[in-house]
Amino acid sequence: MADSVKTIATNRRAFHDYAFDEKIECGVELVGTEVKSLRAGHVSFADAYARIRSGELWLVGLNIPPYSHASLFNHESTRERRLLIHKSELRRFKRRVDERGFTLIPTRLYFKGGLVKVELGLGKGKREYDKRQSIKQRDQGRDADREARDRFR
Repeated sequence: MADSVKTIATNRRAFHDYAFDEKIECGVELVGTEVKSLRAGHVSFADAYARIRSGELWLVGLNIPPYSHASLFNHESTRERRLLIHKSELRRFKRRVDERGFTLIPTRLYFKGGLVKVELGLGKGKREYDKRQSIKQRDQGRDADREARDRFR
């Protein structure tokens, strides 16, 4: 049976600000109240990014608000969370981040077979003219779709 994938949240702002080269799936090390808060759909990508520190990959800036029905053992909402990734993949991404100025940005958070996964994108920041070009291409695509739809009516 295939693993069911249920998207919790997508970082739409990241696709506006970054051009992605490659994406990778990572596991996230969470505590129980964080998972319950995610199941309720509470998460914010505001300024989230991933950082490689002392041979481990850490997710920084992801905001998971405290679970409303928890007692005093609730979690801290903006703590750094460790990401689970193979060492060979970590070395490959570390080389690309160090040499070429790429950044690791979370693009999507989802449940896969009951586990929380994060999709990290290896991206470079877009310049203002790149953003305008992306908007222009998107608008042209919409216009073409609209014309094709109207032609077959």
